[in-house]
Amino acid sequence: MSLRLLLAVAALTVLPAQAPAQTPVSRNIAEIVASHPHDADAFTQGLFIHDGELFESTGQVGASGLRRVELETGSVVQQVPVEPPYFGEGSVQLGDRIYMLSWLSQTGFVFDAESFERIGTFSYEGEGWGLTHDGTHLIVSDGTARLRRIDPSDFSPAGTIDVTLGGRPVRRLNELEWVDGEIWANVWQSAMVVRIDPETGEVTGLLDLSVLVPEGLARSRDAVANGIAWNRETGQVFVTGKLWPVLYEIRHPDRAE
Repeated sequence: MSLRLLLAVAALTVLPAQAPAQTPVSRNIAEIVASHPHDADAFTQGLFIHDGELFESTGQVGASGLRRVELETGSVVQQVPVEPPYFGEGSVQLGDRIYMLSWLSQTGFVFDAESFERIGTFSYEGEGWGLTHDGTHLIVSDGTARLRRIDPSDFSPAGTIDVTLGGRPVRRLNELEWVDGEIWANVWQSAMVVRIDPETGEVTGLLDLSVLVPEGLARSRDAVANGIAWNRETGQVFVTGKLWPVLYEIRHPDRAE
């Protein structure tokens, strides 16, 4: 294992002297398959692919919004702003609706997935960070080690997932993506992606994105890795970061070339 990956693992959690028996954790460094342009002014908070199309939600008060993006060129082909005082966060499509969180306002937004018309709002407790779904429920992160399931029919709580590595909580879980039966999560202020078993909350894999951080942004507190998108039709995985000028397709660690 590389020194970089060892340090990143140590930053996530300090293992107890005698950790309980766990499923072995895979450790991988990201391998680039392809790269595509990405809007370097986009403060990426959410990223997902639906029916082969790339969607992105952005943050910062006054610059937040939802956009449909041409993957190969990075061109924004459709967008809708989210007005102040809201700070946009994670987003995901479930059915014919796109759901999007805000950071501190305890308010989420519901958009028609085709027209981007805002057709509703919803409330939740605490902060909003990342968002994905398991086919039935929305799954929300709030910067802690606990993910929350929400029923999209009435936005009522539908359970929690406590995320652990070696029996210790993994905090600062940020952008989320459902990837082939797992939840993948960026860890804020790091270049690490954790792969989470949604049934147990155990981290089963670590994916280090350090090699992808664009030159000149490695020391930035804002321009961190954030954004994971899985194409369920092709199995492709894409990642980017806040204010990154590039979107990478990376190899799924479990798939051979």
